[in-house]
Amino acid sequence: MIIRTERPEDFPGIYDLVKRAFETAAVSSGDEQNFVNNLRESEAYIPELTLVAEENGELIGHIMISHKTIEADGQEFPILYVAPLSVALEHRRQGVGSELMREGLRLARELGHKSVILVGDPAYYHRFGFKTAAQFGIHDTHGIPEENVMVCELIEGALDGVSGTVEF
Repeated sequence: MIIRTERPEDFPGIYDLVKRAFETAAVSSGDEQNFVNNLRESEAYIPELTLVAEENGELIGHIMISHKTIEADGQEFPILYVAPLSVALEHRRQGVGSELMREGLRLARELGHKSVILVGDPAYYHRFGFKTAAQFGIHDTHGIPEENVMVCELIEGALDGVSGTVEF
């Protein structure tokens, strides 16, 4: 398996991969594949932090890490946002998602980013250093259960003094 940045010729395959991956997800809007396409067209898109896992020429996983902001009292604090993380059903529980996450976080840190936020399963994401965002005074604007909104400081203390809301 190799992990690399996505390329334009990957886009149709990524669309199908994300769609299939979220058909079996515990929580899904059913529109994650379109979210990926829309995110690519936005200012939030970071091509260097959008990765695929490939095995024998087949796309088996994908992760997008993009720009987001924490808003508080008219101020904005930059943070990265992981969404979505997708793994083909037949390749789950083989470490594909973990490798994509580790590489994405490593690259984000290397590029000078300080923290990351996501919505997901704490049992999965705690292993990467994610903690409940509410512990830092960070909340979402849509009433997502507190335990599912998590942050990871890529640099220790990056979120000291930062609190506010994030819109997902």
